[in-house]
Amino acid sequence: MKLLSGDPEWRHFTAMDEYYQNCPLPTWVGWYMQHLPHWFQATATGATLVMELVIVFLLFFPRHFRLICFWVVTPWEMIVILTANYTFLNYLVLALGFLLLDDQFLWRFAPQRFTESHPSLRQGWGTLESSNEANAPSVRGIPARKRDALTYALSTLCLSWVFYATTSELVHMVWREAPIPYAPVAVLEPFRVANQYGLFAVMTRGRYEIEFQGSNDGQNWTAYPFRYKPQRVDEPPRIYAPYQPRFDWNLWFASLGSWQQNSLVPLTEERLLKNSRDTLSLFGGNPFAQSPPKYVRAVLWQYWFTSMQQKRASGLWWRRQLLGLYAPVLTINADGKFSAVQWPEPLPPHE
Repeated sequence: MKLLSGDPEWRHFTAMDEYYQNCPLPTWVGWYMQHLPHWFQATATGATLVMELVIVFLLFFPRHFRLICFWVVTPWEMIVILTANYTFLNYLVLALGFLLLDDQFLWRFAPQRFTESHPSLRQGWGTLESSNEANAPSVRGIPARKRDALTYALSTLCLSWVFYATTSELVHMVWREAPIPYAPVAVLEPFRVANQYGLFAVMTRGRYEIEFQGSNDGQNWTAYPFRYKPQRVDEPPRIYAPYQPRFDWNLWFASLGSWQQNSLVPLTEERLLKNSRDTLSLFGGNPFAQSPPKYVRAVLWQYWFTSMQQKRASGLWWRRQLLGLYAPVLTINADGKFSAVQWPEPLPPHE
């Protein structure tokens, strides 16, 4: 996906230069990684492509290659977890990596009392399993050997089906008109087994943040504090994965488009005009606890990490610039209907 997207940042090895500040929900570790020199960022870009295009295929090779894959992917995923909040995604990859470890590798970590009581396992844990299978009784009249054959046949069918769906999606990424029957893939679609999703196929060019503000006079505005996403410039970005703050997460995606494409934003404005308890629970506090504000608006900021010198001098983690009104300023009329008192002007290009 990274190569097929045509994004020049991957081809010019600049994809990581501003990645840490522009990812959906950055961390304080990412702030420091951002300030490493360009040669490091270019090396990380190249290493990413090598790992995703070459290293991961080692899982299909003999055990020594699989172990190499494990020792490359595992620390890599740990670094990603520390430098960006991708919720549970990297934890899933981290867990899958342990399936690359076989019995021979894991034996050295088994407790001594276990190895002493099962000496036959030193030649492989499968030894004991094989002996148990030989003496396994029949179940409901089905011999153990026949039952195992049926189990293997069903497993082979299911895994082959999944393999076909995954391979089909991969082929269609490169050759969209490939004459591959799609019906088997469509049957599995409700289970989300495979798709053509590619993380960071096109790198985000800037960090934009939507902020909700309330006012009683239309002149003085007070911001609603967020729980997770960047807002205050003096607060360090935190690490909270694998938890996924879906509200903050989706606002990052909304910031890259228009409010017409993201009904989440004007609907949130409407709920804030009514002091909706469920909506307010998504925020870090309610500056209008006594009564809801008369007006609510959503503005768009652009954020940047501060430099090392700026942070040492001011203690600030971020600097930001107001780009303008993101969504209409809303109010509630006497009849209880919502109306817009101000419409946003076209914002400068942002992606």
